[in-house]
Amino acid sequence: MEKYLKVKVHADEKREKILEKSADTFEIWVKAPAEQGRANAAVRAALAAYLGVAENRLSLIKGATSPAKIFLLRA
Repeated sequence: MEKYLKVKVHADEKREKILEKSADTFEIWVKAPAEQGRANAAVRAALAAYLGVAENRLSLIKGATSPAKIFLLRA
């Protein structure tokens, strides 16, 4: 089973937070800066921890350089 997750990212924030807007839509604040993929890695780790899945089950499909991202969650 595969599921697409829409994520809006706020990078370089003072605190980390995850807001689940719906079953497949999230808003995530991370401390990591949006440079050299650091924020993407932090978002992937935070999302995996929140969902209780391994990080390697999440793939960034779209939005590597944008605050609006789409992740693929593989079974």
